Amino acid sequence: MREEILTDELWTRLEPLIPQQPRRFRYPGRRRADDRAALEGILFVTRTGIGWNRLPTALFGASGATCWRRLTEWHQAGVWQRLHEQLLAELRVAGRLDLSAALVDSTHLRALKRGDHTGPSPVDRARPGSKHHLITDATGTPLAVVLTGGNRHDVTQLLPLIDAIPRIRGMPGRPLRRPRRIYADRGYDHDKYRRLVRARGITPHIARRGTGHGSGLGTHRWPVERTFAWIKNYRRLRVRTERRADVHQALLSLACSMICLRRLILN
Repeated sequence: MREEILTDELWTRLEPLIPQQPRRFRYPGRRRADDRAALEGILFVTRTGIGWNRLPTALFGASGATCWRRLTEWHQAGVWQRLHEQLLAELRVAGRLDLSAALVDSTHLRALKRGDHTGPSPVDRARPGSKHHLITDATGTPLAVVLTGGNRHDVTQLLPLIDAIPRIRGMPGRPLRRPRRIYADRGYDHDKYRRLVRARGITPHIARRGTGHGSGLGTHRWPVERTFAWIKNYRRLRVRTERRADVHQALLSLACSMICLRRLILN
């Protein structure tokens, strides 16, 4: 029942963002599959992790190939990014977005088919892998996520993550974008990046390497770990099976939008 509610709420927000396809009169060809049927198929693949070619067409009214093409088509048109920004604005209006602080972290995943943005993973015997780099607000709401190779150091993505936070509207006045503080673990310990973060008007709270545990940062950072667990609930994102990085990025953006929608509707 909850999934049906979420799908209805998601479709209400997604439908106005989908670009209209021009009608072909001279050579109309096969009738285009319904957009909502394609969305339901995309969500089913993302949740269950099955292959696109195993999607039951009779159940959803759209084939796996159609759902895959629609996913990439909407990603190239910026639909998923605009959907995420719209949901963040709604969370701000509802008072459920806290940009007094931002939390950053990353997680590894194996890349079975290699492809773009993969590399030898230092935590998986140099097997091909990728990384999800995530930044959230103080409560764990995903603000931006970046895909890189598994051999990229976490600290190299600190500034790109901060710059990837969208302008969050929804209220009168200037849009929100910059958090006041940022919390990170020892993987982001580098004085150069501390200076660059401060230059953006943000106070860094980053654990230092070589010091004992018990810095107290864990009491602030745990929501980002929980958000990774929410993302991994979408089985298609536990292991990277998409060769193309843009397809995997589209699934990541969709998962972030679904997390925002859950926090808005069901919490």
